[in-house]
Amino acid sequence: MTTPPKPSEFYQRDRRWHPPALSQDYKTSVTRSPRLPLISLENTASEITGPVFGHNDINPGDNDLLSNFAKTGESPIGERIIVHGRVLDENAQAVPKTLVEIWQANASGRYRHKKDTYLGALDPNFGGCGRTLTDEDGYYFFRTVKPGAYPWRNWVNDWRPAHIHVSVFGSGFAQRLITQLYFEGDPLIARCPIVNTIPDPKAVDMLIARIDMNATIPLDTIAYRFDIVLRGRRSTLFENRLEGN
Repeated sequence: MTTPPKPSEFYQRDRRWHPPALSQDYKTSVTRSPRLPLISLENTASEITGPVFGHNDINPGDNDLLSNFAKTGESPIGERIIVHGRVLDENAQAVPKTLVEIWQANASGRYRHKKDTYLGALDPNFGGCGRTLTDEDGYYFFRTVKPGAYPWRNWVNDWRPAHIHVSVFGSGFAQRLITQLYFEGDPLIARCPIVNTIPDPKAVDMLIARIDMNATIPLDTIAYRFDIVLRGRRSTLFENRLEGN
């Protein structure tokens, strides 16, 4: 009986690709960024082997924000959209059965949160949260409304572009990603101080969901495609042969 290969470690993060912890134009980063050099640590067994999710961890309709908070027979206000795509790793391998969670403002740019005091109206039929599991091909799918832009107290007249927050657990804790999804054609993206902390324009481009007319439902819902790339794993040795790539 052979012993299966142990899960391998993930690639190191490329700090030239990710935004720096400190950016003077992104004011809240000044108070919450580290002042000392970062410490590089090897992945532990728990970081590369979990978490594991199953269908019992989600409920039917958790990925449908048009209905999961709405009263019976009613719908949220706003542009109805589909957000869909695949979760892959850096080796272009699908990441199946991983938990994808989203949260967002409503169509007026307001979150359902007691500390959100923006003048935009709350929508009684929109909660702003959803979750789903990717299938065997790493595919995920949400129905929701397109969020509105909103002002924030960074500088005098800064506005956040329309965006959706995305959390993906991956196949190990060290692979987890929390990011934001923006929408093709939004002029506020180029003006956003948070977006402008990202050093590489190609990295910014990967945060923009593209209109997908092939997935759009005529007379119903516009679709946006957003593929997510997580950290890849190094090759592993199994019976003196490379595995995993």
